[in-house]
Amino acid sequence: MYFLAAEGGETTHNPILPVWQEIVVGLVAFGVLCFVLMKFVFPRMEQTFQARVDAIEGGIKRAEAAQAEANQLLEQYRAQLAEARTDAAKIRDDARADAEGIRQDILAKAREESDRIIAAGKEQLAAERATVVRELRTEVGTIAVDLASKIVGESLADEARRKGTVDRFLSGLESTGAR
Repeated sequence: MYFLAAEGGETTHNPILPVWQEIVVGLVAFGVLCFVLMKFVFPRMEQTFQARVDAIEGGIKRAEAAQAEANQLLEQYRAQLAEARTDAAKIRDDARADAEGIRQDILAKAREESDRIIAAGKEQLAAERATVVRELRTEVGTIAVDLASKIVGESLADEARRKGTVDRFLSGLESTGAR
């Protein structure tokens, strides 16, 4: 427009300096724009930024709290694990002591049973020995009487005499065997 007007012969306008009406309109528009921005946009942006800052700081605080809680739980678990290991060691030691006690009881019972069996065996052996000695005395006595009867040529039928003779003979054998 100005160019057309300048060509038409009207006043020439300096292209470096704007027209004062444009400056006023520009300043009013700039003022309205600044007012709208300051009144509506900047507070919302500030609220958004503050909410974001709060969210980030809250997230960091929650993360720190969660980390602290996790560390506390880790320490509790470690303490419980140590306690469980101590309890397990105690139970293991108790079991070993119980096993040793049971072993000693079983060994004692086995010794008692062994001693009882040995004593019963000795008693049975002594009884069998006494029986064998009695049977041998009778048999040896009978054989001795038969031999003596054949040697002497008379009958030793009298039981009292035979018993005395046999007892003397066996006593003589025992005293001879003892030497």
